[in-house]
Amino acid sequence: MRKTANMIASCLALLILASATTFAQTAEPAKAELPKPDIADGKYGPLERNVYDLWKPKSKKPRRLMVYIHGGGFVNGDKGNLSAKLLEQLLENGVAVMAINYSLLPKYIYPQAYLDCARAVQFARANSKEWNIDKKKIGAMGSSAGGLTSLWLGFHKDLANPKSDDPVLRQSTRLGVMAVWSAQTTLDPEIVGKRVGPATLKHSFFTGRFFGLKPEEMASDKAKEMIREVSPLSHLTKDDPPVWAFYSVAATPQTDATTVSEGIHHPYFGTVLKEEMDKLKIEIKLRHKDDGKTVNDDAVAFIVKFLK
Repeated sequence: MRKTANMIASCLALLILASATTFAQTAEPAKAELPKPDIADGKYGPLERNVYDLWKPKSKKPRRLMVYIHGGGFVNGDKGNLSAKLLEQLLENGVAVMAINYSLLPKYIYPQAYLDCARAVQFARANSKEWNIDKKKIGAMGSSAGGLTSLWLGFHKDLANPKSDDPVLRQSTRLGVMAVWSAQTTLDPEIVGKRVGPATLKHSFFTGRFFGLKPEEMASDKAKEMIREVSPLSHLTKDDPPVWAFYSVAATPQTDATTVSEGIHHPYFGTVLKEEMDKLKIEIKLRHKDDGKTVNDDAVAFIVKFLK
């Protein structure tokens, strides 16, 4: 009897070990660690999350710069989410990278996150000589909320204030290119409901949280003006920079099974943007994971082409 029990215990132990080994072999690999930046946790503004990391390619002449804005729905996320592979390829192509954090909900509502990111661009320009950066060749990139913010910065009129007592705020916020992943291009509920899909409207962006409003206030004139201001598409003009955009959610109409996460990252956001940019004859490259082509190589080539 004891011998039988021991055999069963041994078999169970082997089964557990085999399962653990199988899991270890099939689990996703850990995210590649970012190399040590030239400047770590530098401050670009007075608020707690106004911090940045900076990587500079070796060069005697001023280099181009891409500002990385992380995603997370304005409630979480970190500059450390930057892809190590993308960073490596940008540096190899002579492009410096500034990865930033910014103020988050619920403590800071719109427009603080946008203004933080705008200030980061201005801070880079204010320090261009020290950093060996060409202040005329700065772009922005990011995913989800970071992509939304990148597009807003790229399309919005210049936020520079020449009369400001703060020398940073006297600098331009204009960009030369944007590269975005799973980015929202408008938060106008009428456009989103008709062109993107109903699941998207279930996201907290449309319940007022981002604006510090209650759901019942979202139909007010005040809310409508905030939505217009926060949407990149509202600011698009013929003198705006080119865009590279990538989406991974299925490029099919939304159904009852579409999740909120799929809805808020839906590729039809990119389709809507491309239609408007095509009308203005501004270059936009719309990419999808199912097109069978490389992603980072393509994004870097687009960035290098237009930050010239």
